[in-house]
Amino acid sequence: MEHQGNKKAAHAFAVAFADSLSAALSSSIGSPWPLEALDGLQPPTTKETPLHFRLTADGALQGDCFVEFYRDQASNLIAKIRKQPAEPLTPEHTEELANIVSAAMQALAQSLLDDYGKVTFKVDSVAELAFGGMFVVPLVASGDLAGPPVLLYFDGKLLDTLSSAPNKAARDEAEGRGIHTHNLKMVMDVELNVSLRFGKRQLPLREVLELSSGSVIELDRLVDEPVDLYLDGKLIARGEAVIVDGNYGLRVTEIPQPVASHFLG
Repeated sequence: MEHQGNKKAAHAFAVAFADSLSAALSSSIGSPWPLEALDGLQPPTTKETPLHFRLTADGALQGDCFVEFYRDQASNLIAKIRKQPAEPLTPEHTEELANIVSAAMQALAQSLLDDYGKVTFKVDSVAELAFGGMFVVPLVASGDLAGPPVLLYFDGKLLDTLSSAPNKAARDEAEGRGIHTHNLKMVMDVELNVSLRFGKRQLPLREVLELSSGSVIELDRLVDEPVDLYLDGKLIARGEAVIVDGNYGLRVTEIPQPVASHFLG
């Protein structure tokens, strides 16, 4: 069961990595270079010489993964980027490809933020690696750059943190309140009525009937206590009352719970 959870978490990471690397390479090449993370398929064997980059995760995720290109494949990529014929791979070419992978990892870190929290990646070029027993996900390119897959290897530490990290989607599902952001986007421009509550007071009917112009009602809140912001009868924020262009306003100092949770059934 644990192995299946690791496999699922690694594949989800590989899909996000493939999207980020594809975008970075496509931007550098100037034309689309889609990558697809395969699921449950063994990578083909090849005798081509590999080129490896180590991706070290720190923060919400911990551990290493390794991305494997083949030298001829990397040479063709650099040729496409430079708009020139392919030539034998040089250290300068390797550094150029490492910079593209680094840009992809920055985008990947941003895409993982909601699910895992803040994570950073360090990219190093490494050599003479042995991957016996490591979990691997092949990333297959299509189009005129199709060829041997890009391989993504996971060490045990990264697999463990991927499967055990407090994934936001899993937490929401466990709590029965998954947030479907694509649905929320459809109603982002809908205007809602919010109201400020400075306090309250219970009055007997007799005093209510005796109210007249000039009457003063003492509320149950001191002047230096925060006021409440309500949406449809639900408290969504607290803060300090301010004056903005002659109108009352609220400087928010506290949000008791995520505002999005008020929209979930």
